[in-house]
Amino acid sequence: MIELMMYLLLGAALGTVGGLFGIGGGLIAIPVLGVLFGLDQQIAQGTALVMVVPNVLLALWRYHQRNRIEARHALPLALMGFSFAWLGSIWAVGIDAQKMRIGFVAFLLVLSAYNLLRMFMASAPASSEMRYPWPWLGVLGAASGAMGGLFGVGGAVVATPVLTSVFGTTQVVAQGLSLALALPSTGVTLVTYGFHHQVDWAIGLPLAAGGLLSISWGVKVAHALPERLLRGLFCGFLVVCAVMLAFKV
Repeated sequence: MIELMMYLLLGAALGTVGGLFGIGGGLIAIPVLGVLFGLDQQIAQGTALVMVVPNVLLALWRYHQRNRIEARHALPLALMGFSFAWLGSIWAVGIDAQKMRIGFVAFLLVLSAYNLLRMFMASAPASSEMRYPWPWLGVLGAASGAMGGLFGVGGAVVATPVLTSVFGTTQVVAQGLSLALALPSTGVTLVTYGFHHQVDWAIGLPLAAGGLLSISWGVKVAHALPERLLRGLFCGFLVVCAVMLAFKV
């Protein structure tokens, strides 16, 4: 019973973070499960996805309620993300767990460096209109889906900074579109990990329940924060995740 309550509370904390940054909470759940619970990298990723899939679904609905997500932008991201996430997840389950963990830390560090660089670079004003036509959204969906399938993070963490810096969207619009990309890609990745017995359902299900109770609050906070502050918090969040997991390498 104590363990169940702990998982529920942890899921609530992760759900808040997932709603705040539009990533479903998986990126922080993976280091937590690896560091605090000692799970191998693939099992940590698969277990985190049990929480991520329903959290992403709820967060996507909340973001769409507050800031309508354009289907013409979301569909190419989602379709290509789904296809390449499936390929990435098949590759992931066959990789050595230690090598996978090193790769995941490197992945987080590259994202952290990219986001830090963006904080100090001048950028054009954000706009509701995309700077590039829809085929390029498909390219972004493919790259983000492949990374999401490989590392179990849904691809949103890749797509969000690219959408703001390259495609010129606001942070909130980028996070909403990233959730549209993440929903099908996390679903197919979870199925692949589950089929290969890389999921601890006893931990994942209570995490999911806790996350569903809190993710709407995270979305609400995201829409209330200033744009620059939200980007800065997102960058710091990536650094913390990388440092946590680096101690287990």
